[in-house]
Amino acid sequence: MDLKLYFDPVDQSLSNRRFSTDSFIQSVYLNEDNMPDIKLMDVAIIGLKETRGSSTLGQTGVKLIREKLYGLKKGEGACNVVDLGNLRNGPDLDETYKRIQTICHYLMTKDILPFLIGGSHDLDLGQYLAYQEEDKMVSMLNVDSRFDLNDKTESDPNENHIHRIFTHEPNYLFNFSQLAHQSYLVNASATKVLEQLSFSPVRLGALRDDIKRMEPLIREADMLTFDLSAIQSIYCPGGHRSEIFGLTGEEACQIMWYAGMNDKLSSAGIYEYNPEKDTPDNPTAMVVATMIWYFIEGFKNRKGEKGFQTNDYMKYVVSFDAEPESIVFYKSRLSDKWWMEVPNTTHVGIYDRHYIVPCDYTDYELATKGEVPERWINTYSKMT
Repeated sequence: MDLKLYFDPVDQSLSNRRFSTDSFIQSVYLNEDNMPDIKLMDVAIIGLKETRGSSTLGQTGVKLIREKLYGLKKGEGACNVVDLGNLRNGPDLDETYKRIQTICHYLMTKDILPFLIGGSHDLDLGQYLAYQEEDKMVSMLNVDSRFDLNDKTESDPNENHIHRIFTHEPNYLFNFSQLAHQSYLVNASATKVLEQLSFSPVRLGALRDDIKRMEPLIREADMLTFDLSAIQSIYCPGGHRSEIFGLTGEEACQIMWYAGMNDKLSSAGIYEYNPEKDTPDNPTAMVVATMIWYFIEGFKNRKGEKGFQTNDYMKYVVSFDAEPESIVFYKSRLSDKWWMEVPNTTHVGIYDRHYIVPCDYTDYELATKGEVPERWINTYSKMT
């Protein structure tokens, strides 16, 4: 694939000569005069300037985000990052979705994680469609203050994109987790629908009670989509629909750190930056830049934890008096993270015989007390 056909180069005013020798940009390969060789890359930054999915979102502020990101200091560890520039919009919105789908799928086949920044939140539809050629089920993590499940045809695409993902055929969405929604901004019946589908909506208050318990949900995701409107307006005045309440900047960075460490995660996107709403010193662009920085630092700490039948894992079997007869847990010797087996009773189709779902020590403790963890129940119900 000739990537030059899809991208405009990074703005020339953002040359690495502008920044200090210890700045983040010095470790990034840039699409300036020539497209870099991507063979050895780990993460590819993609700027999006498409806003036709929202009738109220103007410019995307991708250049402002890059300027803040490039000026941060280089972290420790190895991660080869390439900035491909800005994806050229299609003649219509659907064509832009297809271009995102094509580019993301191409990069993922090269084991390169596409990181999308800018544009309206409906562009995650293209991100999601990139998985349909993989012939496997996908787990999606969405961070947003709202559900974006509006099924009215006259609504903006950035208000109904999750509904479109849910109803897309063929359907290969195995799990959908939403973090940080605010109850007074969502329809109560929509929450019940998600729970009936054994999906995992986690409201802002529950997340804040113990953000560390969100790590297994984040670790299960194949793709991450983050709407800046989930963050408080005091941190992100340029979040397109940000409210007074929401995540703090630190909590947003904690989520991105967990996501970066997730060996399974293969694409990420941060959407809905409206620079016209930002204050003159562009704090929202700084928050987004810092979120990307933490994601990449998390990526550097990936452990490659995939093969559970190795000495890297300790195996624990918890027996029950009723169904299920037992649950098998695994604990990594490398990271101390936990997983548990959920049996696929049909033994055929798109699932392995046993599905390994991320969990934490609390789930193991519940099992030892004779209680079946809710994560196990929800996963089992989706496979049967």
